Amino acid sequence: MKDNNDMLQGGKLKTDFYNSWALYYTKFIKAYEKEGVPVWGISVQNEPMAKQRWESCIYTAEEERDFLKNALGPTMQKEGLKDKKIIVWDHNRDLIYQRAQTYFNDPEAAKYIWGLGFHWYEDWSGGTPMYENLRRVYEAFPDKHIFFTEGCAESFNATRYNAWALGEEYGRSLINDYNNGMVGFTDWNILLDETGGPNHVQNFCFAPVHGDTKTGQLIYTNAYYYLGHFSKFIQPGAKRIAATASRSQLLTTAFRNEDGKTVVVVMNQGNAATPYYLWINGKAAEINAMPHSIATLVF
Repeated sequence: MKDNNDMLQGGKLKTDFYNSWALYYTKFIKAYEKEGVPVWGISVQNEPMAKQRWESCIYTAEEERDFLKNALGPTMQKEGLKDKKIIVWDHNRDLIYQRAQTYFNDPEAAKYIWGLGFHWYEDWSGGTPMYENLRRVYEAFPDKHIFFTEGCAESFNATRYNAWALGEEYGRSLINDYNNGMVGFTDWNILLDETGGPNHVQNFCFAPVHGDTKTGQLIYTNAYYYLGHFSKFIQPGAKRIAATASRSQLLTTAFRNEDGKTVVVVMNQGNAATPYYLWINGKAAEINAMPHSIATLVF
């Protein structure tokens, strides 16, 4: 169906196959649900601007928009799947605003889109995370959702199981992305083996948990615990509320759960213990953030 006649190495979907490919999505969903696996939503294409040595397909913003509005969206509705969420982009924060403009300025495409997916790999070009790009999308299109669809620490190395940077990457991303409009987070891998796989193209990575298939041991990296500071306390349906830190080494985000409890996550990314006050409307409680720590406050 692609102009390079290969499932791998990029290439583009031929326009003659737009409807056939759209129908394949619906057959995929129905087959999984027939086996008892519910499908919440789909992404149009993983990393549509990346030519990969694994399964990949290139779409410009206009091509993805047109495939969605002329084929995928109508086909999903025709096949009785209009309740499934459709996510576009599904690539890094770097181009997310430009892509959002193209999708959402076309009302025929926008009506099918639940939101934009994004990844955290802006460092592919030597740069750093571009959190502010999410805010631009959030401000311009507040009725659309921004959802983290993939992230992992690349270049697996078993000697780094205990590297504190693994967890801090998660904490830094989650706090900044939530504060800039993200509504949810999905890790790429929950559990991998002792090689950082299995992986059919040797793209070995870290996961929060590794299972050693030779010894049966489960290895919990600190990324597992950093994630828990969010997933254990911020409940489905929670609303983000304002929180600001008084020291640059402290990162924070806060939510109000539906049960009325407030959840505040505080991460100290600095090398020194940092005392601070949790302050709300003139009342304060003194707390000390240990070096390179993360804490969740619930009240």
